[in-house]
Amino acid sequence: MGNFYNIIAAILCGIIFLVYTWKVLNWAWFRPKKLEKFLRQQGLSGTSYRLLHGDLKELYKSIKEAQSKPINDLSNNIAPRIIPYFIQTISKCGKKCFVWFGPRPMIIIMESELIREIFAKNYVYQKPHHSNPVANLLIRGIANYEEDKWAKHRKILKPAFHMEKLKVLLPSFYLSCIEMLKEWEQDCIEQGSKELDIWPQLQKLTSDMISCTTFGSSYEEGRRIFELQKEQAEIIMKQFSSIYIPGSRFLPTKSNKKMKEIEKEVQESIRRLIGNRLKAKEVGQAFGDELLGTLLESNSNEIEEQGSKEFGLTIHEVIQECKLFYFAGQETTSVWLVWTMILLSRHQDWQEKAREEVVQAFGSDQPAFDEVSRLKIVSSFNIT
Repeated sequence: MGNFYNIIAAILCGIIFLVYTWKVLNWAWFRPKKLEKFLRQQGLSGTSYRLLHGDLKELYKSIKEAQSKPINDLSNNIAPRIIPYFIQTISKCGKKCFVWFGPRPMIIIMESELIREIFAKNYVYQKPHHSNPVANLLIRGIANYEEDKWAKHRKILKPAFHMEKLKVLLPSFYLSCIEMLKEWEQDCIEQGSKELDIWPQLQKLTSDMISCTTFGSSYEEGRRIFELQKEQAEIIMKQFSSIYIPGSRFLPTKSNKKMKEIEKEVQESIRRLIGNRLKAKEVGQAFGDELLGTLLESNSNEIEEQGSKEFGLTIHEVIQECKLFYFAGQETTSVWLVWTMILLSRHQDWQEKAREEVVQAFGSDQPAFDEVSRLKIVSSFNIT
C-alpha cells in the first residue's frame, strides 16, 4: 500500500507541475503571441513580442537617452522627450499600433474618430486593470472604477469640488505662496543675489497646499502622509522599469517590505484623522471645509438620505480617495508651475504684461476668487 500511495503522490505532483508549467508558459509566451496575431488581424501593426520583457528595455533606454540631452527648444512639443519610444513606434507603424509592456500589449490610437468612439462607448472600452498590482498602492479610487461604483463615488466626491468650497480654500493657497516668496526675498537680502532651484521649492509648495486643503488643521500630519506617498511613488516607479512576475510582491525583499511599511503608516494616519473627525461630529462639531471634512459630510448625508451604509463609502474607500487626490494633483501642479515660469523667463514681454495685469487688478491686496478668472493674460497660462 505504501508504494501505491507514493505512486499516487508522484502522479499528483507531476500533474500539478505540468499545470503550473503550462500557466507560466501561457502567461509568458503563448497568450501574448495569440494576442499579437489577433491585433494584426484587426488591422493594427506594432512591434513583435519578445519573451517576458516585450519592449520594456527599449522603452526605458529611449527615455534615458532622450532625457540625457539638454532641452534646446523650449516649446510645448515635449512628447519626443517624455515618450520617445511611442513616437518612434507611431512613425514606423502608423496611428493605430501597439507596443509591449512585458507580456501585456498597449494599443496606441491617434485617429480622432476612433478616440471619439472610445470615449463615447465607455461601457465597452473600460479602464484597464494594471498588470502590476503594486500600482494599487498609489492609484486606487474613483480613477479605477466604472459604471455604478464610479457614479456613487463621483456623487459623494462632487461637493468637495463645488465652487463655494474652493473659494474657502483660497486664503490657504495665498498664505502658502506668500510664505515661499518671503523665504526667497530673505535669501536675496542676506546674500545680495542668489540662484534658486525652484523645482523642489514648488514641489514643497504644492504639497503644502494639498496637505492644508485636504486635512486642514491636521496639516503637519497631512504633510507626513504625502511625504510617505512620494517615497512610495519613487519605489513603485523603479519597479515599473522591469517586468512584473506574478506573486513577486509577496517576496520578503527590501523594497516590498518598505512599501508595506509605508502603506501601513499612511492607512493608520488617515484612519486616525477620520476617527478624530467622527468623534468631533458626535459632540456637535462640524466636519470641516477641507477635502476630508467635506467628503465625510457628503458621505454621511448620502447614508442618512438613503437609509443604508451600502450607499456610502467605507472608511477604506475614503482613505483611497484622499491618497488619489494627492497623487493626481501634487506632481502635475508643480510641473505646470515650473514650466510656466520657464516660458515666462523666455518671453519676458509676456511676463511684464502678466505682472501689470495683476498689479492693476489687486495691487498689494490678496487676490479675490471671483476676480482671478477675469485676468485674461494670466488665465491664458492655464494649459492643464
